[in-house]
Amino acid sequence: MFSEVFIINKPLGITSHDVVNRVRKITHERRVGHAGTLDPLASGVLIVLVGRSATKRQNEFMGLPKEYEAEITFGYESDTDDAEGPIHQCVTSEQLNQLTVHNIQQILPEFIGTIQQRPPRYSAIKVGGSPLYKKARRGDTTLKREDIAVRSVQIDHIEILDFTPATTDHSPRLRINIQCQKGVYIRSLAYDIGKRLGVGAYLSALTRTKIGSYTLENALSLDQIPKK
Repeated sequence: MFSEVFIINKPLGITSHDVVNRVRKITHERRVGHAGTLDPLASGVLIVLVGRSATKRQNEFMGLPKEYEAEITFGYESDTDDAEGPIHQCVTSEQLNQLTVHNIQQILPEFIGTIQQRPPRYSAIKVGGSPLYKKARRGDTTLKREDIAVRSVQIDHIEILDFTPATTDHSPRLRINIQCQKGVYIRSLAYDIGKRLGVGAYLSALTRTKIGSYTLENALSLDQIPKK
């Protein structure tokens, strides 16, 4: 029986489930799953499990540490906590002009270690038996962000890669490397950083660069998946 573990570089604009369906068609194998969802606006390493033996290992792969490169845009908040929006301005340009990389460096240690994180309203977390994103997309306004239970998650390392201050044309943007354990929502991290700085923020770009020892450099494109 065909069984394989594929390390895929998921492109932007499609869901992890879309990738699974594509692999299912290529391999002609009914049993196909993945180990760790990436949102449509995120790209990078996605582990796809093909066949009975591989899919039985899903929990093993789900538990591996992960590494991301994230871009955070300040001055705005998003209903989805990412660029999908809708996006709302939070502060004035004068307030954004005062944001410096030093301000950010001062607060980032608060988000390293075991922290309490509240998942986004648009997430697969189930409340009352239904995923939050389904409630949100139905226009359910009764469930507020503060009504979602916080969870303990582990962030091992955050490193600033680049900071672009505010200009007349662009809000300040931050690029960071994040090393974390399972269950961390990078969208929530972006929101929490913006809230802590008092200017608001949303996740404007995300790439998962590593899961365990599986890296983006060794990942296949969808066109490189071998046919059965």
